Amino acid sequence: MTAPTTPTPAPAQTDDTSDAPTGRAPGGELHGPVIAWFDEHARDLPWRRPEAGPWGVMVSEFMLQQTPVNRVLPVYEQWLIRWPRPADLAKEPPGEAVRAWGRLGYPRRALRLHGAAVAITERHGGDVPTDHAHLLSLPGIGEYTAAAVASFAYGQRHPVLDTNVRRVLARAISGVQYPPNATTAAERRLARELLPEDERTAARWGAASMELGALICTAKNEACHRCPITAQCAWQLAGKPEHDGPPRRGQAYAGTDRQVRGRLLAVLREAVTPVPQSVLDRVWDEPVQRARALDALVSDGLVEPLPGGLYRLPLT
Repeated sequence: MTAPTTPTPAPAQTDDTSDAPTGRAPGGELHGPVIAWFDEHARDLPWRRPEAGPWGVMVSEFMLQQTPVNRVLPVYEQWLIRWPRPADLAKEPPGEAVRAWGRLGYPRRALRLHGAAVAITERHGGDVPTDHAHLLSLPGIGEYTAAAVASFAYGQRHPVLDTNVRRVLARAISGVQYPPNATTAAERRLARELLPEDERTAARWGAASMELGALICTAKNEACHRCPITAQCAWQLAGKPEHDGPPRRGQAYAGTDRQVRGRLLAVLREAVTPVPQSVLDRVWDEPVQRARALDALVSDGLVEPLPGGLYRLPLT
């Protein structure tokens, strides 16, 4: 989702060969046009600037999961002002991370980012680790985020496979409109095979293909007339056949437990003292769904119950 425009090279890794070249990359002729397009059209985003550093890249990756850039920007900027280093966040209660997360949605990401900051402080001297395996071992960091931070913050050679990249590869290489609902082994293998051998170029390719999916090769109303690889795109050459796979999953919100959870958390974020059950009861009329949502927040560690029917954001 993110990348600095000039990633800083890191020492070569000697213990990870999973991304080693497998021969001539299929579609390797795509690298030059896509990277050249990125050089000219990439958005000027704060996490892409050199001053963001690895921590800024990591914060942006957590925030941008399933959340558009325009919603992330103000929260990201305030976050980095308040917590410019992992240790600054680590010394705060986890509930403060949830409070500062605001309305970004999926607030468990805030707890995971706090947990990662604590681990970075305790295990790595407060510096975001450069090693991919160390990144992957941090709380809340999965395959995508570890690869993205290693690539975008440290200029390493890893396949960065988010929704935007998967859509670009599905169309340009596989000739289909949309990728599968869940990432497949075949997609991971293709992404590895497509990586340029040079580390810096590979990092640029990851950032550029992601930006292409975000701005041009979009899920709807794709701008093929402005795409730098439209002449090589397998989907375009096949006549842009309609998607014929499983229905694409939507993300309903209104009336869901997720909406109730958001309303409950909004009350707790605004409160400076523990909130009584009676106040939380006002946010949603349906008592069974409201109780289920509150129980889920407690189970996820986002809300801490106290004696006397009081609730607050977590302190530990």
